Amino acid sequence: MSPVRARLLPAAALGLSTVLGLTACSSGQTSGGSDTKAAPVSGKISLTYLQKQGDQEYFVGEAAGAKAKAAELGIDLKMVNLGNDANKTVGEVQSAIAQKSNGLIVVVPDPAVGPQIVQTARDAKVALLTSDDQVCATGPAPASCAKGDLVPRIGFSGEQMGTEVGKRAAEEYKKAGWKAADTRIISAWKQDVTVCGDRVKAARTAFDSAVPGVRTLDVATDNTPTGAQDKVAATVTANPGVKHWVVWGCNDENVQGGVTALQNAGIAPQDIDGVGLGAYLACKEWQSGKPSGMKAALFINGKDVGALAVQTMYDRLKNGKEFPAEAFAPTKMVDAATWQAAGVSCG
Repeated sequence: MSPVRARLLPAAALGLSTVLGLTACSSGQTSGGSDTKAAPVSGKISLTYLQKQGDQEYFVGEAAGAKAKAAELGIDLKMVNLGNDANKTVGEVQSAIAQKSNGLIVVVPDPAVGPQIVQTARDAKVALLTSDDQVCATGPAPASCAKGDLVPRIGFSGEQMGTEVGKRAAEEYKKAGWKAADTRIISAWKQDVTVCGDRVKAARTAFDSAVPGVRTLDVATDNTPTGAQDKVAATVTANPGVKHWVVWGCNDENVQGGVTALQNAGIAPQDIDGVGLGAYLACKEWQSGKPSGMKAALFINGKDVGALAVQTMYDRLKNGKEFPAEAFAPTKMVDAATWQAAGVSCG
């Protein structure tokens, strides 16, 4: 993550309680074609939260936030780690329904399974909500989906996040005094994930409005550090003579991988302008106290998303409140000097 993702107030100043109380700056629309018409629950609510990459630090935080909110509300919550297995998603959804879950919250490894899990939930009249990544009820590609067919989603605004990343990257570029002729931008993301596309597109728009004329190299990755590192290493080899590099992407993994590839290629940290998205890997660079090409990162707190997703599902099942089409948690830009005070968890 495109999550992205406006869809969002500059909500860094908002606490989670404020975000929850507002149902977090939703788009104002309610769910349409993906609605499962789940019946209200009079007794104890049982939920299943199915996450891709459940051992990734962001999703570990998301699970912690979901569990804390479920405990507060008296909800029986089961967390399921789907890894990167799209086929497992369908089987685990079916299993959760068989185990009488009243609602499902899903972070899909692959949006192509969207129509099948939506139909499965509809047939069982079980409420369905996604977090982080978008899912379409009628096709495999959320980017080409009618708005009314997108499953309601809790997460971040890709447009807002990308804008903040692009603005900060431009600030660092100007501070360094670089020239467009010998600078390249690496924009790295998994290109079939809609929220990722939202983020990198907004980053480029914001950067260009402040610093026009710098060429961008789009790098397709699998959204992992090693995947990004390999692809960026090849990109650097194919572009000799570039002195300065700006790096952004869908998530911290892409930026960390890109920065590592550049540094391994002999590019000095002062010639790298990396702006992460997540801060959970960026902070590890800063913990060492050594110079790093990771100049800043947008802090996105998975705990906030997990808590908001569970609260939103509770409001639907207990109080009959319609899902918002989208609802967003807060973000904040941090760097080596500010990440600790901002509360970034750096395991």
